[in-house]
Amino acid sequence: MADSPSYPDADHARMTPKRGSATRVPRWVKVFVIVFIALVLLFVALHLTGNGFGAHMHMSAIEQGVGQQ
Repeated sequence: MADSPSYPDADHARMTPKRGSATRVPRWVKVFVIVFIALVLLFVALHLTGNGFGAHMHMSAIEQGVGQQ
């Protein structure tokens, strides 16, 4: 009768958590996320400093008195 094989790392394998999937995130996805976050931060910074989009905003015409008599 054959003995069952001995696995010296069997206890270690049970104790270590398994990693997620072996696939990695593509580089273009990482670049897209970084650019998107940078644009959002720029947008927030512009609005917090009061610069906004200038004449392209609807409220700027009201603030300047355009359309008021």
